[in-house]
Amino acid sequence: MDKNNTMEKLLSLFEDYLLNNLPNSKTFHPYFEDALADMLKAGGKRFRPMLMLSVIKSNKNLLIQNCLPVALGLEFLHTYSLIHDDLPAMDDADLRRGFQTLHKKYDEVTAILVGDALNTEAFNLIANASLSNDIKIELIKCLTSNGGIDGMIIGQAIDCYFENQKLELNQLEFLHIHKTAKLIAASLKMGAIICEYDLQTQEKLFNFGINLGLLFQIQDDIIDETCTSVQAGKTTHNDSSKNSFVNLLGLDGSIKSADDLALKCLETLNTFDSNLKESLEQLLLEYINRHK
Repeated sequence: MDKNNTMEKLLSLFEDYLLNNLPNSKTFHPYFEDALADMLKAGGKRFRPMLMLSVIKSNKNLLIQNCLPVALGLEFLHTYSLIHDDLPAMDDADLRRGFQTLHKKYDEVTAILVGDALNTEAFNLIANASLSNDIKIELIKCLTSNGGIDGMIIGQAIDCYFENQKLELNQLEFLHIHKTAKLIAASLKMGAIICEYDLQTQEKLFNFGINLGLLFQIQDDIIDETCTSVQAGKTTHNDSSKNSFVNLLGLDGSIKSADDLALKCLETLNTFDSNLKESLEQLLLEYINRHK
């Protein structure tokens, strides 16, 4: 079977599952249920759930169906973070995935509460997945650590607090490792937990995810600098007050850093066992050099 076709089928399986399991809230609120689903239905790369599912496909393909709720939980958590990131108190963005952000389409209160709902529902999905309790506990621990105060939350707090204040490179990397890279790394590790890979492989995948997440952040900064909002599908040229890699290193320096990290990711990819390497390659090769 064609490798790209295999990944397309996996993505289609997840997309169908998402659309058939959108969050709902049957009340007399005039639009809250629509708002819950809007950003999920708006598309996106589904990168985090696909990372997890690609790892599972490499070793325990028969578990894919049982793991779809966990993958959906990852997408819920990621989507909540985007909704809150777009709020006026943070990035004050008008566009996300080519659509109006929730606070623009509805109101700020709705956007905050939809984000809250997706965050909590993510863990409900994992808790009710058809997997062993021991594995589900480890998955929840991994996601809470990397999506919470030890990961994405502290990254976002630093990002917002230090607007218009120039950080050093090591501080900038700390910011984006926590804000962006840790959830990407957790997605890979969660797949490894489900597959019951040994702890060494779990940590190797996690560290690979940190480099991959940093690469993605630098690429996003390059896109923000070089693309229009229409091309990117989100508000661009919005980082002038932010601690971005382009603001610190310049465009050429950022492209050089992205090139170096892309090479490092490819080198690590080649050290995984053949099934894991092949499965991840099917997903990642089109992304790793997307800044070029």
